[in-house]
Amino acid sequence: MSAILVKIFATALTLSQVVVQPDSVKTSFDPARDKDEVARILKDGCAHMRRAFDIEDINLDELIETAMEDPQAVTGDLKVLQGLSFGELHASYRLFCKNEQVEPPPVDLAEVITYYNNAVVDLPDASKLKGVKLPGMSVVLDGAGNRFAEVYEADHRRMWVPLSNIPDAVQQAFVSAEDKRFFQHKGVDERGVIRAFMGNMARPGRPAGGSTITQQVAKNLLVGDDVTYERKMREMIIASRIERTLTKQEILEIYLNSIYLGRASWGIEMAARSYFGKSAGSLTAAEGALLAGLAKGPNYYNPDLHPDRARERMAYVVSRMQEDGALSGDQARQAIEALPQVAAFQRPQRSMGFHFVDHLTRDARTLAGLESLTTSSYTIRSTLNRGLQQATEAAMQEGLARYEMNTGRQGFTGSEANLAEAVKKLDGTSEPAAGPAWRQALQAARLPLYDVQWPAAIVVEQGRDRKTGGSVVKVGLADGRVLPLKVWDAARRNLKLYDVVRVRVVEAKGKTAARAELRAPPTVQGAAVVLENKTGRILALSGGFSYPLSQLNRATQAHRQPGSALKPLTYLAGLAQGLQPNTLVWDAPVTLPPVGGEQNASARDYWTPRNYDRGSEGIITLRRALETSKNLVTARLLDGGIDTQPEQSLRRVCELALEAQLYVECVPHYPFVLGAQPVRILDIAAFYAAIANEGALPSPHAFETIEEGGRWVYSHKPSGPVQIGSADRAAFFQLKTILQGVLERGTAQSLRALAPYVAGKTGTSDNENDAWFVGFTNDVTIAVWVGYDNADGKRRTLGRGQTGAKVAIPIFRDILEAAWTHHAPKTPLSPPSPQAARQLMALPIDLETGDRVTDGRKSFKEYFRLNRFGQLTETQFRLVPQGDAYAYRHPTPWSDGEDLSGYGSPYPEDPYAQEPGWLEPPRPSARAPRRDAEAPWDDNDFLARPRRIDPDYFWRNGQVY
Repeated sequence: MSAILVKIFATALTLSQVVVQPDSVKTSFDPARDKDEVARILKDGCAHMRRAFDIEDINLDELIETAMEDPQAVTGDLKVLQGLSFGELHASYRLFCKNEQVEPPPVDLAEVITYYNNAVVDLPDASKLKGVKLPGMSVVLDGAGNRFAEVYEADHRRMWVPLSNIPDAVQQAFVSAEDKRFFQHKGVDERGVIRAFMGNMARPGRPAGGSTITQQVAKNLLVGDDVTYERKMREMIIASRIERTLTKQEILEIYLNSIYLGRASWGIEMAARSYFGKSAGSLTAAEGALLAGLAKGPNYYNPDLHPDRARERMAYVVSRMQEDGALSGDQARQAIEALPQVAAFQRPQRSMGFHFVDHLTRDARTLAGLESLTTSSYTIRSTLNRGLQQATEAAMQEGLARYEMNTGRQGFTGSEANLAEAVKKLDGTSEPAAGPAWRQALQAARLPLYDVQWPAAIVVEQGRDRKTGGSVVKVGLADGRVLPLKVWDAARRNLKLYDVVRVRVVEAKGKTAARAELRAPPTVQGAAVVLENKTGRILALSGGFSYPLSQLNRATQAHRQPGSALKPLTYLAGLAQGLQPNTLVWDAPVTLPPVGGEQNASARDYWTPRNYDRGSEGIITLRRALETSKNLVTARLLDGGIDTQPEQSLRRVCELALEAQLYVECVPHYPFVLGAQPVRILDIAAFYAAIANEGALPSPHAFETIEEGGRWVYSHKPSGPVQIGSADRAAFFQLKTILQGVLERGTAQSLRALAPYVAGKTGTSDNENDAWFVGFTNDVTIAVWVGYDNADGKRRTLGRGQTGAKVAIPIFRDILEAAWTHHAPKTPLSPPSPQAARQLMALPIDLETGDRVTDGRKSFKEYFRLNRFGQLTETQFRLVPQGDAYAYRHPTPWSDGEDLSGYGSPYPEDPYAQEPGWLEPPRPSARAPRRDAEAPWDDNDFLARPRRIDPDYFWRNGQVY
């Protein structure tokens, strides 16, 4: 028995059951014991089908006789029937339909049963469709209320609409076109199968399957669309079960919401909006007929590409509707007079914001309690600023590429695509007005890195310069320009004609002609967040170089060591304890005892940090220490600056970090204050926004409202930021002015021109693994991080000297300019609020020494905290005794020293120097006695000034008298 005959009879066994006994379909038979039962089912099914042939006025016997005489007349071009033994088929017909004795039996029912059992095993549960709500498409609006993005699952770009909202004429259009007897059959229409079979023989070009609407629901949602006998058998059984589970109206509603109708539209509602710019409830009978005609073949009957086919198919649907009594003759004629006006098709495309939308979907789950944005059709009002988002991604991509080019780490793994075949097809066949073939191919190309902001360019010329003999590469842009390409040697060797690459276009300036510079996807990664200070609205977010290359959102999902970007937290704790910005601190080696006590501690349990430059500057003000990012000063603040004991100081900083929501858990170890504990970029941005707000911590969020069917599902409560209580407004404002000094005089001096408008802090983790800059204006906070992914457990350095100031600041600057353009204009940083101003007093000081200036000399205006009685509390010498401070000042011009202002290092570079405090710098408790201003200069009261000592001095081994 041939394999095809086994499959045909297994299918016949399925069909016989679903049309004769749909309520008791068996899905398993015993190959040995159930042969007689299977034979009876086949005979009952054949009898039933013969009656259907009679109803359709088809003489089955004449058809079989013709087939026996001329098989080609029946099979035609139907490959599925070619190779079929009509002798065996005729014998089977006599056996099961004519009840004749045929020897030997033409069918091995054991084989049929075995095939049937295997085909219909583990059928899906049809009851799952009861009350089903198919995945929908949600629309994301930007902060201005404009459509920004669509969120949907693959093959589910739909908006669900109840059947009651669909006009009766539109419902009938689909029934007439796809399943005339939908309301009569029980899942499978044997007469439809017969009509399809006969139609296929008459028109073998586009075979029809004869599937009912119920079968299409089964295929689309439960059994898949494999072109096999097995799928058809499973589909028929599931369809019969669906009919017993759902009402006809429920089945039709699912069908109209699940069917694909072209233009990336699933379901009648999405199709109505796509083709006609209206909801399904507003469709006319003619528009419904056009859409119903697309169900058979959305591409074949596409009105954009094949309007004649679409018109012909629509006329057929209208005629069927007239036959079924859904339209009168006049209505039918009016409907087919002209093809309904179809809206221009705009393929839904987006080139940015993919990491942002991903974050938004996660927030919708955690904040709004939605399982997914695709479980229904929601409208989400996001916080995103479209122009700022595009500029942020562009700045990140350009900044990462420039870092690799500046460090010689750039690579080129190949072009994004090669359009040689497309150019060849278009060359000579397209209209001249459309432009050269390479331009048309480039405009039509769908590139994999769809969110990269550099323009795509196609290599159109390669050769040698006639004058210089050097290699020349020229690329064409989508606007038709052809520019020379600046490219490094390794990439030039790998480029081929019609390769598509990404470029940065440098426009002509003066005598310099325009050119294109090659850009390649970097290995290094980065992330950026732009946060609105007062509200916490996420205005822009970049989670990496490109979403297609990596879906990890490094702005919200990655935790990286912030390095010195976390130092403001420790300084804030000190300011909150009453220290003033002019407080003097030793920038000198320090060793702190182990956390938990020194008992049983080993040498490695003690903490001895170092400055980035491995040096020290002696005595320095709190302000200058943070501006220049001194690790040693940050560590020394733990030793008496915040609390009397280092361990207690560390716990206070940890408590402040938890209150600022930088961490869920703070591990109390000393390197924490230097940024050793990883942090989320979004969280550190919120902390800096709190500094801008004088302590009011905003709650970062990506959306304002979520609506479903016109009702609010979620609304962000505009409760405003929450005040961080461990530090008052005065301390936050003092910190803000110090961070402004980071740009004016500190580690971010490359932004010095912006110091009146911006404050911020650089950050570089150990071994230059992470580079940061976090800065804020009155309106926004921008956090930028650059580094290599370390998912493999290995940390990779950015390279010696690749600090936050060098790597992150250029990206920050570009984003900042975009923020001033797209969000809020440039304004000077605000003075203290009235609440903070009541606690502050502005006084002129010497920036280096911290001394107050009263004689008109050049000074710096510093803000000092007042106590609760409105009095100024001096803390300049709280951590460094006044005597030591004066002793370590640089000498005056008439002395034997050098004429330098401020404090000198207590540890000269001379290796033999034995200045006080070399092994253990003075603690606050070990202060020298204050000298009475009126006392005579005697040995007891005189505060000795250290002298420079020459190791080669020949008197008394360097001792000075």
